[in-house]
Amino acid sequence: MYMIDLLAQAQSMIGDKGLGLAGASIGAGLATLGSGLGIGRIGGQAVEAIARQPEAGGRIGTNMIIAAALIEGFTFFALIVCLLASLKFT
Repeated sequence: MYMIDLLAQAQSMIGDKGLGLAGASIGAGLATLGSGLGIGRIGGQAVEAIARQPEAGGRIGTNMIIAAALIEGFTFFALIVCLLASLKFT
C-alpha cells in the first residue's frame, strides 16, 4: 500500500508526462545496457572458443555476427518503442 501512495504522490507532483518520459528513458537505457552486455559476452565467448579450436574460427565468427545482428535488431526495436512512448507524452 505504501508504494501505491508513493506513486500517487509522485504522479501528482510530476504529472503524467514526467512519469511517461522517465519510463521511456529508463526503458531505453535498459535496452541499450542489456544489448551491450549481450554483445560483449558473445564476443568474449567467441574469442575463447576460437582460442580453444582455431580451425573452427570461421564458423564461430559467422555465428557470432549473426547473433550480434539479432541482438542489435531487438535493441533497435526496443529503442523505437521507447521513442514512440516518449513522443506520446510530449
